[in-house]
Amino acid sequence: MGFWDSMMGFFWSDVSFPLLVMVLCIAFVLLHFRHEDRASLFNTVSFFFICLFGQFFSALLHALEFQRAADVTHEIFVIGAGIAVIRLWGLLVFRIVLPAIRLKPPRITEDIFVIVAYMAWFMVRLRYAGLDLGSILATSAMITAVVAFAMQDTLGNILGGLALQLDNSIEVGDWIKVDDLSGRVVDIRWRSTLVETRNWETVVFPNSQLMKNKFMVLGRRSDQPVQWRRWVWFDVGLDVAPARVMSTVEDSILQTEIANVAKNPAPNCVLMNLDGKGYARYALRYWLTDLAADDPTDGLLRWHIMAALQRAGIKLAVEEQNIHLTKENEKYDEMVRQREVQLRVKTLRRVELFSQLNEVELRGLAERLRYSPFARGNVITRQGDERSHWLYIIINGEAEVYVDLPNGKRRMVRSLNRGSFFGEMGLMTGAPRSASVIAKTDVECYRIDKDVVEELLHARPGIAEEVSHILVTRRAELDEAMQNPDATGSHKDLSQQRSEILATIKRFFSLG
Repeated sequence: MGFWDSMMGFFWSDVSFPLLVMVLCIAFVLLHFRHEDRASLFNTVSFFFICLFGQFFSALLHALEFQRAADVTHEIFVIGAGIAVIRLWGLLVFRIVLPAIRLKPPRITEDIFVIVAYMAWFMVRLRYAGLDLGSILATSAMITAVVAFAMQDTLGNILGGLALQLDNSIEVGDWIKVDDLSGRVVDIRWRSTLVETRNWETVVFPNSQLMKNKFMVLGRRSDQPVQWRRWVWFDVGLDVAPARVMSTVEDSILQTEIANVAKNPAPNCVLMNLDGKGYARYALRYWLTDLAADDPTDGLLRWHIMAALQRAGIKLAVEEQNIHLTKENEKYDEMVRQREVQLRVKTLRRVELFSQLNEVELRGLAERLRYSPFARGNVITRQGDERSHWLYIIINGEAEVYVDLPNGKRRMVRSLNRGSFFGEMGLMTGAPRSASVIAKTDVECYRIDKDVVEELLHARPGIAEEVSHILVTRRAELDEAMQNPDATGSHKDLSQQRSEILATIKRFFSLG
């Protein structure tokens, strides 16, 4: 046999070509579907070809009749090539095949199976090399016992990691709390579990610590979506009935779409304690759907609570202090109040309904306006509501007017900005709200209630006639904006409409 034939016969076997094709195919599939594993794939394939070259070198030694060196070198590189092939199969099965059938085992599971396969391949090759596996196993058992005794902590961490994975105590993506520290699990390794906190800290927990001590998995409940109950605390004076406080807060929150707040279970407000300092402690309980957004969502709900209580005329309780006021302070407060009244009068002059009022009447009305803030997303008025007999004037922010159509859809009619007013028909006639108004941004309003206007009309009944003209015009504008078919020909004439609205106003306010 010639030199070349001897070398190729030792290097190239019947399985060499299929093995090479298999490696290239697996590498191509992984490169196409797993771009993030490109570095690991490149290293594994490079190691395979290095082992292939090593086998070629052993064949060269065989042809040169260095038989012992050739056999040892060949066996070493065959084992190495097998390790590379096992690694490629591990990547293919655990990174592509199992996720394709919706199975996502943790990385530690992949490592275990690959290592077991490495050991099995190594033992098989030793058997082919003619070594006695029985004596090797007996010797390795003694070595294993010594190593296990010396590495108790490390083995405890490894076994703890396996136990955490096998019983699904925690999974990557879970939020856990250990003592006073909470964060999201980002990786479960052989020795430790990595947890990222909201403060951009990565905490390394030894697996044995998690197995020995108590920890909480936040937001997880059997057969339920991930959500975590949170508490937002606030205090109100004892002079306000608890039922009124709780209904005010709950109505505002339930009618508003707030990001990361679950609809089911619904948020609820409860009276938690009666403090000896003269106030009651309440809590709004809600379920958070994004556990990373706890503080921002708490803060947003506090603003909604504060705005709802201010609209209802309910003050948050604050610590009482005795303050000695001087005459200068009293003068300053009066100056601030007069300045605020002037601003309100200026705002009222822009409202058509009150264009006929004199300066005295405007000032009297301005002093009785109610400040009403709304948080973004609050429903300011709801279409069809028959109880809201008041008018709003926007002083800051932006709102949008919506109508609910018969087909169940909602359509935006127009936007309202600073200086806009709405609710005049409900205020003057008691008619149900014809549209919904929702705060697009944080909105500040002045509110005028029915009893304020009622006193004004009883003092000057003639104002009602002027108001009826304005209401007819405003209704026509709204019908046109809503593309109401009644606005295009089937309306009664304007004089008849004014007469009917005037009669409604007199009946609503009991005018003679």
